[in-house]
Amino acid sequence: MRSSLHHCVLQGWGAGYADIVKENKLFEHYYKEQGLVPEGEFEQFMDAMREPLPATIRITGYKSHAKEILHCLKEKYFKDIQELEIDGQMMEAPQALSWYPDEQAWHTNMSRKIIRKSPLLEKFHQFLVSETESGNISRQEAVSMIPPLLLKIEPHHKILDMCAAPGSKTAQLIEMLHADMDVPFPEGFVIANDVDNKRCYLLVHQAKRLNSPCIMVVNHDASCIPTLQIDSDGKKDILFYDRILCDLRIAVRGVEQLAVGGRMVYSTCSLNPIEDEAVIAALLEKSEGALELADSSADLPGLKWMPGVTSWKLMTKDGQWFSDWSEVPSSRHTQIRPTMFPPKDAEKLAALHLERCMRILPHHQNTGGFFVAVLVKKAPMPWNKRYPKVLPHNEVSSMASSPADAPRLLPEGPLEEMERGSSEGKVDEEAEKEVPKGASVAQEASAKQEGMCGPPPSKKMRLFGYKEDPFVFLTEDDPVFNTIQSFYDLSGDFPKLNVLTRTHEGKKRHLYMVSKELRNVLLNNSERMKVINTGVKVWSRNSDGEEFGCAFRLAQEGIYTLQPYIRSRIIRVSVEDIKVLLTQENPFLSKLEDDAHAQAKKMGMGSIVLKYIPNPQCPIQLCGWRGKTSIRAFVPRNERFHYLRMLGVEVFRDKQGLGQKRGDGEKEGKEQVEDEVEKDAEEEEGAGDNETELDLENGDQNGSSKPKTEGGNKETSS
Repeated sequence: MRSSLHHCVLQGWGAGYADIVKENKLFEHYYKEQGLVPEGEFEQFMDAMREPLPATIRITGYKSHAKEILHCLKEKYFKDIQELEIDGQMMEAPQALSWYPDEQAWHTNMSRKIIRKSPLLEKFHQFLVSETESGNISRQEAVSMIPPLLLKIEPHHKILDMCAAPGSKTAQLIEMLHADMDVPFPEGFVIANDVDNKRCYLLVHQAKRLNSPCIMVVNHDASCIPTLQIDSDGKKDILFYDRILCDLRIAVRGVEQLAVGGRMVYSTCSLNPIEDEAVIAALLEKSEGALELADSSADLPGLKWMPGVTSWKLMTKDGQWFSDWSEVPSSRHTQIRPTMFPPKDAEKLAALHLERCMRILPHHQNTGGFFVAVLVKKAPMPWNKRYPKVLPHNEVSSMASSPADAPRLLPEGPLEEMERGSSEGKVDEEAEKEVPKGASVAQEASAKQEGMCGPPPSKKMRLFGYKEDPFVFLTEDDPVFNTIQSFYDLSGDFPKLNVLTRTHEGKKRHLYMVSKELRNVLLNNSERMKVINTGVKVWSRNSDGEEFGCAFRLAQEGIYTLQPYIRSRIIRVSVEDIKVLLTQENPFLSKLEDDAHAQAKKMGMGSIVLKYIPNPQCPIQLCGWRGKTSIRAFVPRNERFHYLRMLGVEVFRDKQGLGQKRGDGEKEGKEQVEDEVEKDAEEEEGAGDNETELDLENGDQNGSSKPKTEGGNKETSS
């Protein structure tokens, strides 16, 4: 549904049931009384609530070819959709979200189901699926794109996403860090956290599509996420974040970890003031001036929103209203708290500037319901002031992540209303029945909705027992570097210390890279953090490479990170060469045009970079293998599809006859892609940690040397 609160009231949309009654008189009464919807618009509001959300997509802004993807969408797929009728409904041409920069986000009245099921939209659907897997497009609800934009990310920012799964906002944050494609290692990083271990792997999958060395996925209860430490000019220091994304009750822990001068965006998919303004008001009051609401009214021109409200009241499930804490009978005091009501003092209330909060109503721009507030930290939180920014080494090293012994120890009772809950995180069933309508999960212990972080554990958090291999950084004199350095002629400024592997013993099978700042975090917090994944893969071991000078071949995921440091093993190719390499599995060297053919003949066998530099577009860089008489691109299937589309090659069969016909000269394009690329198993790892690679056959007709994996076809993440 269009907000989490509404999900329980108007539940079931899209669940496959034919006749769902999307009506609840108590719900309507509650929202009419609160006055959140402008006069005369309530029926429009309710009608929008009952309709499915439009399909929305976002183009990955920093990636190569963002402009080409936009051109492809507008000139090809969107034109096919215009004036199309499906099941008696006219399909509207997709529209750019007016408030999202550079036409990078679009929505259409076509539901996901129509796009997925209609044969007339098959090409468009396959395009979306393929480009999504390649990381060039994200299918993301429009309102969830708002918080990252309001954070105003810069490449040097240290960012914490506290409840990050499934990861669409996390992907946005990574994109913003990499706004300058010429900087392979931005100074900043994103730490993406989720309390659910399984959902962390959704995060990993999302993040891997973007191939960034500046992302770390961790698994903690956000309400007690550990305080991390870093080395700063040779001294131990506390890690404070420049930017934080949070929701609900974890806002308390968020502001504690926010740097002075930093911004935190609090957002919910609820329209209920009890979960929205009440939480912000309580946080602002307890901060004693350390926090203030930022005025974001001019930050997203084109976005329609309602200012935050300064008065509201509570309603129980049986329709009983309370306008003030004094009206609440003592029998309900365990569930209804004083902070759920607006502040009484008119002067104090005005000073909070709750009108700076933003409430997005579904009917104004055909979106989900959403609430967002931007907080700026002006000073340390009052309950943290007794802790100096820099602690003695022995004190820092003794920090732990449990609420009982972390340095964030709160004085008696601050924000206790916002953090109430039983020691086991359970709620008495009888008391549950008395919860007021829409009572804040932020203020109660029943945070059971999917994706919400639960209450603080009563016992010390277990940091061990999770099944993840350790992250081990290579030393500068590691013998692995000897052959890698000479084979690829790495430049002197290559950051060797940023290279890591995932095994203490045995042969290193994969090498990864992280930014300098993430290395700092990893080295100083190995006992504190449950790290699920980090970095980008840059090299993989293959058994035949050693005889040609290096046991490690380049990995496509890390090519844009590595390439600035590589000074040999590069073949510059033409657009026709790229088409051959992406549509034929293992072409003879003679299939290349003269210039590239001459370069390849001079180069020894082994791993190579295939580089195409059109003008003025962004370059294409592919990992490849120079065999005895043949050459091959090691590129995942969907990435092949992406590059070919950008070069104007049709890659899907058109079952409806709507697409352009190919000329005779294209016979090695479309059919080759479908026949050869489909069976090319050289897809780099997706959501899982294991990967399967296709070995080239011994003695194949082209006489290519086969790059094969160590110990058979399957490799574990190591």
